Amino acid sequence: MAPRGWQRRRVVAVLTSPPPPPSPPPSQLARLSHHPGRSLRWDAQGRRWWWAGSDAHAVHACAERQGAPLLCRLPDAAGLLAHCRSGRMLLGLAKRLGLAQPDRQAGARQLRLQPLVAVDAAEPRTAVSDGCTDRRGFLVFGTRNVAEDGRAIGSFYQYSRQHGLRRLALPVVAEASAICFSADGRRMFFADARASAIMACEYDADAGAVRAVEVFAQLAPGAGARGAALDADGCLWSAQPGQLLRYAADGKVVQRIAHDCTSIAFGGAGLAQLAAVGAGGLFTVPVPGVAGQADSPFDDHPSQ
Repeated sequence: MAPRGWQRRRVVAVLTSPPPPPSPPPSQLARLSHHPGRSLRWDAQGRRWWWAGSDAHAVHACAERQGAPLLCRLPDAAGLLAHCRSGRMLLGLAKRLGLAQPDRQAGARQLRLQPLVAVDAAEPRTAVSDGCTDRRGFLVFGTRNVAEDGRAIGSFYQYSRQHGLRRLALPVVAEASAICFSADGRRMFFADARASAIMACEYDADAGAVRAVEVFAQLAPGAGARGAALDADGCLWSAQPGQLLRYAADGKVVQRIAHDCTSIAFGGAGLAQLAAVGAGGLFTVPVPGVAGQADSPFDDHPSQ
């Protein structure tokens, strides 16, 4: 069933053909003892993977090849991160967005945050959740309900130096997740991690507008969508409990990999490496013949 209040236009089967042969198992790049991470991102300049430690006041970095991960402490828990055109990093903490300057050579042990904007300051039950940059270099993100009631009170936003913080006209969620964009930037994918559907809509970055919300893929009961990423073929990869699923552009499942993770991203040479972060550490997931789409860095130049 689609989340309450979301208009259903199209529902597709989760699996319409026999599954392909099992893929090789993931390989561990870094072992970690903290909670599963969020917002895994590839830093092409520093050749590192970066991610936010879920429910921890830190972000982490790991070199492209196996090595000891770096830990950079923050004043608050981070829900998301994005790399900027200037080389800085945009961070989404619980109730605010800010800029930081990581040391890509040694790894800063303490990141100082330059505040940008408060998020949902009047609502103490929400915190910044999943997010990524759109193809214009604007940040699109959502919030989650951190209170015990778990009600759908989270929203979706767009932030840019040109337009400031704008709320997107999307239905409320309990926990915003799985945000990503098509190669042309005109189609946005998103989900409520506590529901059982991946949604899609038409997206206009400059206007901060969305329309034609529809169900992209109906999930199995209880299988909420976590992190997501699009590959160069336009297929959507979705991290779900116990598995990674690859969806074709029509919403049909074309590949399934047994692996439990919370966030995924493409990186490495030619963006041909799929990485996943979850309980236990950072892993690479073999996906022969598949490459990802490059992230658009956040445009952090001040508006004229």
